[in-house]
Amino acid sequence: MEDFNAANEIQDLQYFGEFGGVNPSISDSSTYTFLSAKTMFDTFEGNAEGCYLYSRHSSPMNLYLAQALAKMENTAAANVTSSGMGAITTVLLQLCKSGDHIISSRTIYGGTYAFLKNFLPPFQIETTFLDINDFETLENSIRPNTKIVYCESVSNPLLHVANLRRLSAICKKYKLKLIVDNTFSPLSISPIRLGADIVIHSLTKFINGSSDTVGGVYCASQELIDDTKNVNTGASMLLGPTMDSLRSASILKNLRTLHIRMKQHSHNAMYLAERFERDGLKVSYPGLPSHRDHELMKSMMHEAYGFGGLMTLDVETTERANALMELMQSENLGYLAVSLGFYKTLFSCSGSSTSSEIPEQERLKMGISDGLIRFSIGLDQDIERTYQKMRTCMQKTGVLK
Repeated sequence: MEDFNAANEIQDLQYFGEFGGVNPSISDSSTYTFLSAKTMFDTFEGNAEGCYLYSRHSSPMNLYLAQALAKMENTAAANVTSSGMGAITTVLLQLCKSGDHIISSRTIYGGTYAFLKNFLPPFQIETTFLDINDFETLENSIRPNTKIVYCESVSNPLLHVANLRRLSAICKKYKLKLIVDNTFSPLSISPIRLGADIVIHSLTKFINGSSDTVGGVYCASQELIDDTKNVNTGASMLLGPTMDSLRSASILKNLRTLHIRMKQHSHNAMYLAERFERDGLKVSYPGLPSHRDHELMKSMMHEAYGFGGLMTLDVETTERANALMELMQSENLGYLAVSLGFYKTLFSCSGSSTSSEIPEQERLKMGISDGLIRFSIGLDQDIERTYQKMRTCMQKTGVLK
C-alpha cells in the first residue's frame, strides 16, 4: 500500500481557542448572530464563507472535527452526525430516491441491514444483498436504476474483508457510488485511496475510544457534503442528525491518540488470536494466515496499524457462549457489552445482539452461528496474563478441553 500517514495529517492540523487555548474554544450556541441582514441571506443561500447560521446546519466545533476526519480519510470534506446510523441514513437518503436500487454486502451491521431491508422498501428503494467479493454475481445484479454499492471494509461481525480496488473498478465502469463503512479499520485501511467515493464511520467506536459518546461521520467530496447540508434539499439539514458541539470537542481530543490506541488494539488481538488458534479454537482474525482474506487485507492496509482490534470465537452454542462471557466478566477480563473500541475488552454473542435484526435463516446463511462471540480486544498492558486468565475461563466452561 502506498505510504500515507493519516495520523500525521490529523496531528498537523492546528486549532487555537479564541483566547489562545491549545484546544479550540467550544461555541455553546444553537444560533448565531449576523452584523447585517444581507449576510444572513447569503448564509441561507450558502454563499457566506466562515459564517454560521444554526447549529443543526453547522457549528465551529463540528467543523473542526469534520476537517480532522476528512484529513484522516483523505477526502475534501466531511460532516459529523449524532450517530453512525445518522451518517449512513443521511448519505443513502441523499443519493437514492424512489425507484432506485442498492447493492449491499450481505455481511453488514444489523442496524444497517434493517434500514436497507425493512425501512427503505416502503419508499420504493430496493436492496440486493450478496457476497460483496463475488464480482460476477455483483455485475449481474446491476440494474439501470442501481445507484450505490455499499459494504464494510472489514465486516461486522464476521470480519470478511472487501476487495475495495476491484469494487471501485466495477463502480467506475457502471458509474455507481462506492460507499464504505470503515468503522472496524480506521487508519489501517484508507478506502478513498483504494477507490471508494464515500467513507463512513461510527465515531462511537475506535475513533472516540472511551464508550462515552455516540457519533458518526461521512467523508466525501465537497460537493456531496454541501448537497447534504443544503437548506432546501439536504438530508443532513432536513433530517437533523446533528452532533452536539460538546461531544464533537470530546471526540476531537480523543482522535489525536487514535494512532497509538489502534497499534495496541491490533497487537493484543493478534497475540490472542495466534494463541487461541494454537489451542485448537475456532478463531477468526484477519491477521492470521488462516483467515480467508488475510492476503487481501495485507495488500490494502497500512501495516503500522495492524489488522485491527476485532476477533471472533465460535463456541458452537449460545449457552456455552453465555457461560464463557459471564465468567470472563466476573474475572474482570472485560465486559459483556455491545460496541467496540473501549480500553477494556468487550464481548457479545452477535446473533442475539448486534446482528439480531437479521432473520435467523439469513444469519445462518451469512455464517453467524448461535455460538459466535465477537471480541473487541482492549488495551491490556500484560496481554500474556490476559490470555492465561481467558484460557482458564475457557477450560472451566468446556470451550477448551
